[in-house]
Amino acid sequence: MPINDVSLTHHGGEEASALLEELCDTYADAYGVGPGEDKTAAFRRRAQKQFTRPGFSLVTARAEGQMVGFVFGFTLPAGDTHWWGGVQPEPMAEFLEETGSRTWVLSEIEVRRAWQGKGVGRALHDAALGARGEKRATLATGPDAAAQPVYESWGWRRVGRIPGDEGDYYSAYDLFVVELPVSR
Repeated sequence: MPINDVSLTHHGGEEASALLEELCDTYADAYGVGPGEDKTAAFRRRAQKQFTRPGFSLVTARAEGQMVGFVFGFTLPAGDTHWWGGVQPEPMAEFLEETGSRTWVLSEIEVRRAWQGKGVGRALHDAALGARGEKRATLATGPDAAAQPVYESWGWRRVGRIPGDEGDYYSAYDLFVVELPVSR
């Protein structure tokens, strides 16, 4: 099915909560895991926490009524430096400053396996970031994530690496930043 047959819809946190089961199913499919597996359960816990964060926004992609992908994130609150905690190489202090309206975190971008490589991820990315009023966006990936070259081709630049927290998938994460608005 071509990308033209995909519709994108913006949602707030309350709507995202109502879509949680579909989000989990889409996430599980994107990773080729079962809906009840640990990876999906961890996603569920992360997602539920983020639905109530300031600046939360979700964009879903649907084809013939089925969710085929989604992207969501939130705005870093003023004074929050946890996101940048321990980043190496250490950037200038101004880079780390959060005002509550400076940085939007692209937390998740997932596309069902049958729809990967068809432009759905890019359409979701552009729709989410195009609606933001912040000055920049950031995301974190595993150090060897296959998506890193894709993000770079979309204009993101790697700014450093942070250590993972206990229980994280990776012991370290690469942080990327893109200035907003994104240009294509």
